[in-house]
Amino acid sequence: MHTVWKGNLTFGLVSIGIKLHSAVEEKDVKLISIHKDCLVPIRHEKIAPGCDDDAIEPEDIVKAYEYGPHQYVILNNNELDALKKEYEVKAVDIMSFVQLEEIDPVYFDRSYFISPTPGSEKAYLLLRQALERTGKIGLVKISLRSRQHLAIIRVLDDCLILETIHYPDEVRTVDQVPNLPDADQFTIQTKELVAAITLVNQLTVRFDPEAYQDEYRSALLDLIELKIEQEDIVKPVINPNRDLGSIMEALSASIEQTKPAPKKPARTKKASL
Repeated sequence: MHTVWKGNLTFGLVSIGIKLHSAVEEKDVKLISIHKDCLVPIRHEKIAPGCDDDAIEPEDIVKAYEYGPHQYVILNNNELDALKKEYEVKAVDIMSFVQLEEIDPVYFDRSYFISPTPGSEKAYLLLRQALERTGKIGLVKISLRSRQHLAIIRVLDDCLILETIHYPDEVRTVDQVPNLPDADQFTIQTKELVAAITLVNQLTVRFDPEAYQDEYRSALLDLIELKIEQEDIVKPVINPNRDLGSIMEALSASIEQTKPAPKKPARTKKASL
């Protein structure tokens, strides 16, 4: 499992060497855009409208913040790197402990499994058992993906897991939601409420994540496999008058499209982590 972060987690005076591993694997089906006639992948060039240059080179691109209409302040890489270095969290300190129920799910962002580095297994186990016995979660700050995050540490089965959460100013408030009905505007009959509660109770089950799947993704993959089996595929037409660059792009696309389709792995039930 790929390591996305490595460092120390401090629990009071106890230091635990840890590694973070992404707990989520994106399963989107990647589709690309190609030209419908010659079947060459579309290349999106960076341009500046109104500029004399046809295409912008990477070295000509700088970071800026628009503080007013068409008014920018430019931030160079040295300034940004210095700021990131100053506020980078290299060691994760548990600042406090809270109840998980106190944090609304709207705050949660990404999840990472935590594993101990060699020699830190006992301290890791100590923290895990302490969280299990108290029912608490740890509140920390950590630097991931070039920014500082607020996060919590909790127990999932036999593993510690870190979940980044949004800062309060990143979460919109309920009063910004339009057209919310007021309870004084409508009269809910007792029999209507009883019927609704009865329906909720009848549909209540224990949550089993294995019982759900992305039906659209499965159907899309089935459609793609069917087209491959029926040889309903297309090959790019190469125009000999094109320049070498365009021909090489078409050849590269042809090589990719004529590769043997990978065998579909047998579906097995995921083991509990």
